[in-house]
Amino acid sequence: MEQHKSLEAQIKVKAAELGFADCGIARADVAPQSGARLREWLAEGKHGSMIWMEERAHHRESPAGLWPEVRSVISLGMSYAPAVDPLALAEQGDRGRISVYAQGADYHDVVKRALKALARWIVEQSPSDLKVFVDTAPVMEKPLAEAAGLGWQGKHTNLVSRTHGSWLFLGAIYTTLELEPDRRGVETCGSCEACQSACPTNAFPAPFRLDARRCISYLTIEHKGPIPHEFREAMGNRIYGCDDCLAVCPWNKFAAAAQANLAFAPRAELVAPELSELLALDDAGFRQVFSGSPIKRIGRDRMVRNCLIAAGNSGDAGLVEPVRRLLADDDAVVREAAEWALARLTGGAALATG
Repeated sequence: MEQHKSLEAQIKVKAAELGFADCGIARADVAPQSGARLREWLAEGKHGSMIWMEERAHHRESPAGLWPEVRSVISLGMSYAPAVDPLALAEQGDRGRISVYAQGADYHDVVKRALKALARWIVEQSPSDLKVFVDTAPVMEKPLAEAAGLGWQGKHTNLVSRTHGSWLFLGAIYTTLELEPDRRGVETCGSCEACQSACPTNAFPAPFRLDARRCISYLTIEHKGPIPHEFREAMGNRIYGCDDCLAVCPWNKFAAAAQANLAFAPRAELVAPELSELLALDDAGFRQVFSGSPIKRIGRDRMVRNCLIAAGNSGDAGLVEPVRRLLADDDAVVREAAEWALARLTGGAALATG
């Protein structure tokens, strides 16, 4: 066992060298309750149109459901703590608000590269089988990170760390090694309800429970059709994701932006983009602007749809013409959003002459 303890300590040192802000270990069978909660959440339909969560729920319920040979899970967190207030653009209607995590390099690439480097190192120290995961596989990263002691799932359902607040990208390494587990995280939200109160669309039916169908992150990223009218005004100028419930968490005061991985430093053009410029993007322009960004995966039409909602909420007469030009867009969802935005900007009078 001393050998395993020594290896575990070395794993954490190596993880830090590779840019991870935190690392913990859990037994593969440590969080059976997460599977039951997932099944209940899916049965209630709170996952919206994310059908892949249903289709691979049996894999997601537990590590062994995905890979029966797994014995231990190494959970890792990479900080993307912002240097500025994520809510600072709330009143700038001519600008779009992009979630902090998407303003820099694509975290899938950065985290997976570091995970693979750590995995190679582990195999060199102790030959074994392992698999690496970051977000795109059916893995319950947040319950596993809590089990491994990185933090706890807060009332906003995201991981909260005493050291890094709500700003951690999570990855996992499944291994056949029998490793000594760390002490699991302890829920420390107390009576605080800041994240619940901050949600502009009331996406939390209860603490620790999220209805994705009401979440602006889901609506702007995962939802493919028209944005339901009941949420449009509440979206404000958010065009990709929403940081409100994360940004107000009191534990963020311990998250130092200097600890964030430099790869996630915000790109200047994504910090406060002008809606007029984004509304003018065609497919080629969209791919150019968002190259290397996680935003690229939603495509031009969905981004322009989101920007049209923001334009309709802006009260900015300077956006009338950029919006009007999209009334004849090839995409029906974009056309509908343009009609809505133009009506908001002109009181409906412009539609008759558009």
